[in-house]
Amino acid sequence: MPPVSLVDLRLDGHVATVTLNRPEALNAISSELANELAGAVLQAAASPESWVVVLAAAGEKAFCVGADLKERNQLDDAGWMRNRVLMRSMFDAIRSVPQPTIASVFGFALGGGFELALSCDLIVAAEDAVVGLPEATVGIVPGGGATQLLARRLGVSRAKSLIFTGRRLTAAQALELGLVERVALRELLDSTTLDLAAEICRSSPVAVREAKQAIDRGFGLPLETAIELEDLAWRRNVASSDRREGVAAFNEKREPAWKGR
Repeated sequence: MPPVSLVDLRLDGHVATVTLNRPEALNAISSELANELAGAVLQAAASPESWVVVLAAAGEKAFCVGADLKERNQLDDAGWMRNRVLMRSMFDAIRSVPQPTIASVFGFALGGGFELALSCDLIVAAEDAVVGLPEATVGIVPGGGATQLLARRLGVSRAKSLIFTGRRLTAAQALELGLVERVALRELLDSTTLDLAAEICRSSPVAVREAKQAIDRGFGLPLETAIELEDLAWRRNVASSDRREGVAAFNEKREPAWKGR
């Protein structure tokens, strides 16, 4: 029998869904899974038909419990460094996706699992989701971007508190803090995530990609520098066929037929 893929990729309409497929290990991130996930995400990003990328997971108990510590327990220092290269590449791949990305989270999303979600633009969580960064409690610094991503979302003080203590948050608490976009019943998580993806797909994929780039690159820069980045995004977008189609559709009182270029 052929080996079971640790990551599945499916394109449905204009929504590409990348699914972690290691439920027997609570989708713990092994070196192999990290390598497959990076490849699947980049493949989804490269498709012109993909306007939104969803990161999902198989199983019932956990979206992802983070790095595979059983695998890491067998590594020497050099092995840890080799593993680091794979992990870094995986997180870099997710953050580099030009399309909007949505994490569809349920059960436990801890450590690197939570960092996978934080690497996406938006998070939809099931009511049973529990998120947290316990790395410091086992002697590790978060290495999937959490020290930067969480501070950008919550502010420095709250990020420090969550990382220093390893405290876990429920979906309701994460929603209250603004970490999560929507909370759904567990059985409605997939449909709620896809509803959000469909809502985004009603906007021009060119405009959305340019807006994402302007936000991401401009955040933290001096205002006037960031405004210049916005101007460049506007100029690229205004030259697109989507801009011409959007204005025509508005004036003709019809739904636009986006081409994504």
